[in-house]
Amino acid sequence: MSSSFVPSSPDGAGRPAGGPQLVRTAEALRALPRRSGVRAVVMTMGALHEGHATLVRAARERVGAQGQVVVTVFVNPLQFGAGEDLDRYPRTLDEDVVLAGRAGADAVFAPSADEVYPGGAPQVRITAGPMGTVLEGASRPGHFDGVLTVVAKLLHLTGPDLAFFGEKDAQQLAVIRRMAADLNFPVEIVGVPTVREADGLARSSRNRYLSGPERRTALALSAALFAARDRLTAEEALRARAASAGRPVQDRSAALAALGEDRAAADAHAVAYASAGPPHGPSVARAAAHAVLEDASHLDPPLRLDYLALVDPRDFTEVGDDYEGEAILAVAAKVGTTRLIDNIRLLFTPGAAPYPAAAQGARTGSAGKPGHKPRKAATAADARKPPQAAPKPPKATKATSAQDAPQPARSPQPARPPQAPAEQPSPHPARPPQAAAEQGSPQSPTPTSTPPQGPLGATR
Repeated sequence: MSSSFVPSSPDGAGRPAGGPQLVRTAEALRALPRRSGVRAVVMTMGALHEGHATLVRAARERVGAQGQVVVTVFVNPLQFGAGEDLDRYPRTLDEDVVLAGRAGADAVFAPSADEVYPGGAPQVRITAGPMGTVLEGASRPGHFDGVLTVVAKLLHLTGPDLAFFGEKDAQQLAVIRRMAADLNFPVEIVGVPTVREADGLARSSRNRYLSGPERRTALALSAALFAARDRLTAEEALRARAASAGRPVQDRSAALAALGEDRAAADAHAVAYASAGPPHGPSVARAAAHAVLEDASHLDPPLRLDYLALVDPRDFTEVGDDYEGEAILAVAAKVGTTRLIDNIRLLFTPGAAPYPAAAQGARTGSAGKPGHKPRKAATAADARKPPQAAPKPPKATKATSAQDAPQPARSPQPARPPQAPAEQPSPHPARPPQAAAEQGSPQSPTPTSTPPQGPLGATR
């Protein structure tokens, strides 16, 4: 590695010619030429992986050939609590410099603790406020105060125009954005989607701690998030179908059941369920994720859940069942001695209005009988229960003549006409609502749904 700064002129792979400059002191960092373009910083604690490389590439693409990308590598002691893994946190600086250079970094700033905190731990620190006391802040008291203090110092030392952070650490990104806005830092904070392994596990420097069995259990984190996403997608599709239906879907479900069309009746029943009452989105998403995590708690080794929370990204408070807009479903858990976090963004749209007739105290039933009670509005508990299959119609009695044949009953479940022998019950049982519209929602710790296309956030 050259001891003097080599100006960046990216080759076809986007790597600066000569590799990145490794600097260790604030003085050497200030001596780096600023170039004619903007400067971007990517802050890491080292042990770089593809998630970090994605951040560096995003920064390089944003600043262009005339800009400058600085990667910081510093394991910050202020953000580790008592009993956490500060001493064993992986330190791989040589490999980090190579990876950063290949991704497009111009310089790597890797200061010592004495360089960042001359004279010891700082007496003046930045506090994260209320947002820093929930979820990760509750599990790791003081964690975000340490994060904000070091981020503020590194922003001062590197003097960037742009700072890139991974969305995998969603709460960290939120408090950093709040600090930059509240304290008027002249820097744009840029979030980059999470990067995942082929099996869905979010990339993290701590993944290297996991044994084979522990890694299999850890897949429950992403599987739970994907289950919530897929279940919500299925409900949104059912509500859209209900909104476009040409007749009350409750009546259609009963009519299909009367004809013995069990599978179609179950599908219509699912649409009717989705259309009843207010949207079930938040409760459905939570229930789907909890089911996967509960299964994982019985594995060997087990997953030990810290929290699962559906929060407003603006302040990380829990959202209610009537919430509309974007929310973050965040999860944290331990597998063995390794603590992992993950999250996914979900969008909750307004629900379709209930049918006017169903909203009245009573309406005419499908058989024309007055006083037919409307379908009870679904509750959060109902969201976890598959609907019961529509009842089978009674078999027609064999008639000796057309005059002896029983006449069809005028009810939601009429008997079959006598012209043909009674059909055998369908060998295919009715499916629950999610089976009708959902494709492969994960219901076990190993995700069965395909992870989101493209990267979704990098980790520190």
